[in-house]
Amino acid sequence: MLTHIHIRDFAIIDELSLDLHDGMTALTGETGAGKSILVDALGLVLGDRADSSVVRHGAERAEISVRLELSGEPEARDWLTEQGLDHEECLLRRVIQADGKSRAWINGSSATLQNLKALGERLVDIHGQNAHQSLMHRSVQRSLLDQSGEHAPLLETVARCFAQWQEKKARLDTLVADHQALSARRELLQFQANELARLQPNVDEWPQLEQEQGRLAHAERLLATARAALEGLYEQDLSVDSVLARFIAELEQVIDLDSSLGEPMELLGAAHIQIREAATLLRRYGETLDLDPERLKQVDSRMAEWLSLAKKHQVSAEQLPILHQQLEQELQGLEKDMDDLDGLRVSVDSALEAYMQAAQKLSNIRQKTSSSLSLAITEAMQQLGMGGGRFACAVHWDDQAKPSAQGMDRIEFQVSANPGQPLQPLSKVASGGELSRISLAIQMIAAHALPIASLIFDEVDVGIGGAVAEVVGQQLRQLAQHRQVLCVTHLPQVAAQAHHHLCVHKQKASDSTRTNIAKLASEQRIQELARMLGGVEITPQSLAHAEDMLKRASSG
Repeated sequence: MLTHIHIRDFAIIDELSLDLHDGMTALTGETGAGKSILVDALGLVLGDRADSSVVRHGAERAEISVRLELSGEPEARDWLTEQGLDHEECLLRRVIQADGKSRAWINGSSATLQNLKALGERLVDIHGQNAHQSLMHRSVQRSLLDQSGEHAPLLETVARCFAQWQEKKARLDTLVADHQALSARRELLQFQANELARLQPNVDEWPQLEQEQGRLAHAERLLATARAALEGLYEQDLSVDSVLARFIAELEQVIDLDSSLGEPMELLGAAHIQIREAATLLRRYGETLDLDPERLKQVDSRMAEWLSLAKKHQVSAEQLPILHQQLEQELQGLEKDMDDLDGLRVSVDSALEAYMQAAQKLSNIRQKTSSSLSLAITEAMQQLGMGGGRFACAVHWDDQAKPSAQGMDRIEFQVSANPGQPLQPLSKVASGGELSRISLAIQMIAAHALPIASLIFDEVDVGIGGAVAEVVGQQLRQLAQHRQVLCVTHLPQVAAQAHHHLCVHKQKASDSTRTNIAKLASEQRIQELARMLGGVEITPQSLAHAEDMLKRASSG
């Protein structure tokens, strides 16, 4: 429920703070005083789009804040919890800069316009004076029917089944459209995979081939180098081994004379051992290294196969094993897609059948809801001075319609404004006054069906008066028994039914115009109702009439 609104530099409001209460609140004032400005401001803080024109002339920015009490709003509390926001109460704030940019906050945290709108739709419902225009749209008519019947769970089921069918059908359509291309791709992949399979590349082979080829190709040089090293280290008369042995022997002879020669002698001894070990390894290397031209040819041939395929696929030789694996995986996927084509067709048919069953169930419920909705709106039309008028919400299952997330029904609001006239589509009702009354009847019934605790009616009573206006006021007051209702009206019969009365008035100066909103006490309400009844001159008769209207409304 809305408890407070604060507005600064919005339109012709410089600053306004207003407490709002439960029950029904009427908002009245002279024509052009700005009664709808408050509704416009609420719309913006609840997520409507804005531009720089809403900023008061000469101001840098417009600011709107509202506070809402959430004890009776479980859906809004759950939404705030999901967003990680405090849910004890709700404070919404919107700032629109003079350059058109805007920012929004929910409970002090920055929010997107989409989030502001998502939360606003759970808190407040605004019925505008031009609602009859939107009622011409089939989508709005369908939405009203579904809201009235609380069809949300069935709608979610239908939407989910539709999404599943659409996803599978899109996959099937892609496979069918690409069948020829897929076949050609599979043939190419099969050829490439077979070619690589004949090579049988593995990750370790190429490095081994490179090492072996290098050894075989330079075997003579390697052998000659190893033999020369062996001779120089060990086999020659003046080899390193013999020289070290002589030096070690000479040092052993003089070690007793100076013990400090012990350390270099140990180092030479260690070097002597390592030289002999190196000589042993060189001897073995020379014995095992063979000149094998045939093996070299085999290795060169194998490497040529690797390089040829690598060049063909524009990869390095080291990447051939990875490429082989990728080709095999893609081939398996394509073959599975081709094999699954028939299975996918069956799956698409099953998904469509599940969708049709869900849509049919929704259609059956809509049929039942349409009967009760038609009866309720027809009764409301009688109360609004359209005696003998009829309303019908026609629900037709359309076999020729394309499946959609909203089902397969063609929904149309039909009206007969006078006795004996056939039902016609709402869009063909010629009289603007009749259309306004029908729209009001629909909005009143739809408001009862909405789970939202705060309802705003912005001059929806245009085009009616007299006893019908009093009925409208009574219905709004009845609606306010369980909801907060804010009604912008120009009819005293409606305003008299309100529990609270706000009056809008302009203050004009030589260089500026401002709008203020004041809460009226009992005597002030009588004066305002008398003004609305009597026009320019307030007479004793109009004052007495106004007082009587208030008494009858409070005792009703």
